[in-house]
Amino acid sequence: MSRLVAVCAVHELRPDSGTVGTTAIDKRQVDGAVRVGSYGVYADVQADRKHHGGLDKALYAYAQEDALFWSDELGRELPPGWFGENLRVEGIDVNAALVGEQWQIGSSLIVEVTMPRTPCQTFARWVGGDDERGWVKRFSQARRLGPYLRVVKSGRVQAGDEIVVLHRPEGAPTILDIYRGP
Repeated sequence: MSRLVAVCAVHELRPDSGTVGTTAIDKRQVDGAVRVGSYGVYADVQADRKHHGGLDKALYAYAQEDALFWSDELGRELPPGWFGENLRVEGIDVNAALVGEQWQIGSSLIVEVTMPRTPCQTFARWVGGDDERGWVKRFSQARRLGPYLRVVKSGRVQAGDEIVVLHRPEGAPTILDIYRGP
């Protein structure tokens, strides 16, 4: 069974040396049921709205299986939210998700896969700066990106909710098929 491991929202805005000057990548797991609307998890924010957020990037999902891979690679625990994701999921191959694929999470939320995450320098700085040189390229080459999601139907979700694939459009590319990494 595919399920939602955690719902995450911004813990705190942090200073960042990028062009925006602040980042909202510090996401942490929230307790209980959380409302998700057209622009994502309620109480979450995006500091760089040019590259994150909006209707087509309302949510970012990352797989527990991929997080465990990186935990082994980096030699540290990577809790839900560490990748800047809103949804930590398991039992669903998010990287093989088709553009246009729809998932129901819990009893009411319906989301649609729109595109892959493109790792950026903010993410590299978050991961470890000088300690993880080449992070963007390394993350891209591992092809464990996770998808952005559009909200088709708002709803409330919480850890433990089942994820059901409702629709996979025939002939659509996977998120990895359309990814153009560094």
